[in-house]
Amino acid sequence: MTPSAASTGAPCRQPEAGLRADAERNRDRITAAARRLYATEGLGVSMASVAREAGVGKATLSRRFATREDLITAVFADRMDAYAAAVAEALADPDPWHGFTRYIEAVCAMQAADRGFADVLTMTFPAAKPLEARRTEAYNGFLDLIARTQATGHLRADFTSQDLVVLLMANAGVVAATGDAAPGTWRRLVGHMLRAFAAPGADVPPLPEAPAPAALYRAMVSLARPSGNVS
Repeated sequence: MTPSAASTGAPCRQPEAGLRADAERNRDRITAAARRLYATEGLGVSMASVAREAGVGKATLSRRFATREDLITAVFADRMDAYAAAVAEALADPDPWHGFTRYIEAVCAMQAADRGFADVLTMTFPAAKPLEARRTEAYNGFLDLIARTQATGHLRADFTSQDLVVLLMANAGVVAATGDAAPGTWRRLVGHMLRAFAAPGADVPPLPEAPAPAALYRAMVSLARPSGNVS
């Protein structure tokens, strides 16, 4: 008869492995639930709502993510990586103005695809150090991109990095306001803003079509309806 782990004094690793697997599954369920809620409702979703969506208790969520910032970092780490990568790609473009316009379009598209990320780009999270480090990296790259593009004479000399923040705030508002009723409206806003940023003589991308009147009206009606409280 083969001696058991208990009789030999050997450590029993099966339960520990099972606990680790359970913890990993819970973490995955929580981040997936948070990603779904943030994408559709923004970052105002409560931790309790995330726990319910994930099918776990509040204590389980707290063990995996002690703070809201920890959860936001886990959910948006890959998107912030893509945000930083977009700057690197723009800097690698041999035509700085082309790289600049593509970067603006790419970042605004990221906002439109994920309402939670739209919030992340227009807010700061001092306690979420990894997230803020990537943001700083992207910001420094954007400063370099501004200088290179202005040196070509195609970007207005009075354009500043704050103008991107203003655009992201405006774009986030348009994305939230138009929603499913007129989902491509943000492209029109970005097209107009690129024309505002361009110096005389610079080539600008074609202006996207304006939203259909009926679609824009549906968005306006939706805005006028009272929204329910987020618990």
